[in-house]
Amino acid sequence: MNGPAGRALAGPFRQEQTGTGSRALGTLGMAARQQHASGHPAKLSCRHVWKLFGEDADTFLNGRGTPPDAAALAAAGLVGAVRDVSIDVAEGEIFIVMGLSGSGKSTLLRCLSRLIEPTAGEVVFEGRDLLKAGEREMIEIRRHKMGMVFQNFALLPHLSVLDNVAFPLAIQGIAKAKRVARAREVIELVGLKGRELSYPRELSGGQQQRVGIARSLAVGPELWFLDEPFSALDPLIRREMQAELQRLQGVLKKTIIFITHDFDEAIRLADRIAIMKDGAVIQVGTPEELVLHPATDYVAEFTRDVQRSKVMSVKSLMQPLNSAHTLIGQVRDTDKIGAVAGRIIETGKPLAVVDAEGRLVGQIAPGPILDMLLGRGGGTAP
Repeated sequence: MNGPAGRALAGPFRQEQTGTGSRALGTLGMAARQQHASGHPAKLSCRHVWKLFGEDADTFLNGRGTPPDAAALAAAGLVGAVRDVSIDVAEGEIFIVMGLSGSGKSTLLRCLSRLIEPTAGEVVFEGRDLLKAGEREMIEIRRHKMGMVFQNFALLPHLSVLDNVAFPLAIQGIAKAKRVARAREVIELVGLKGRELSYPRELSGGQQQRVGIARSLAVGPELWFLDEPFSALDPLIRREMQAELQRLQGVLKKTIIFITHDFDEAIRLADRIAIMKDGAVIQVGTPEELVLHPATDYVAEFTRDVQRSKVMSVKSLMQPLNSAHTLIGQVRDTDKIGAVAGRIIETGKPLAVVDAEGRLVGQIAPGPILDMLLGRGGGTAP
């Protein structure tokens, strides 16, 4: 049996998901009482979420004090698509879930939105456990508070851009004048003003995906699920759409859960990344944390070819202030090394490092940057 009435309880499982960015332990509190390290409250939290496929999957977890391992699942003839996942997604962050094909990332997204029913666990959105919500309530939550964009654009071919974008508002019963006005607003937001009366067949792949993004934004979602939305696009268009997403996020500040198998895409877009393998979350952290402090050999392999200058911040290489040095100019502690390396090396002298409030917090010299770029000494500050 599926749904809240037939869902098995996970029991007192406690899994620590390694990484400096997130540790998920203990019992579930309501999202309103949870706080992410950024200072923003958790918009979405899940605890001990499982999705098992196979005979008697709904009852397999009952009465277990510890989570079953892969061998136990295999012995029972079950497939653990999602295994004991606990994460918090902070309000306004881009939280990326990545892994190889078959790692469980898309299944996890569908569990979080209850497009498929988890076998066990809790998913809390705005203080409400979604796994206890009835079908009608979930439909209303998806219609009014969730936006979804998938790899398949799924545009309606017989409708214009304007009507495609307004479609979810029509489903809500919004008056025509109001939904058309809203559709025009988001069409302009995604850069398609002037194409309102075009049909999907008359648009490029990137333009079609912009329509899909506009349609998902039309309802003003508080939680935005993006499942490999750019993977079907050509590399140049894909990069353009990544930049477009960054621009939109700068304006809208949505809470985004983004699925990808591309680590370069992840480090470009993410505030934090969760890496999955065989249905389990292996590590959660910022791109910099994953590159500098991989929890396992699997994570290290994922990040091995990443250019460190893309992910390492000035903070990771800055040194304590030295009164003997004359500081020439300044950089922010959150600036990426790749963005400021040329200027620092060109000066030949240390620069001041300031935080978000403009306070002097350290200095950064050309030497450590050159060491990092040349692979000498581990690329860390002395």
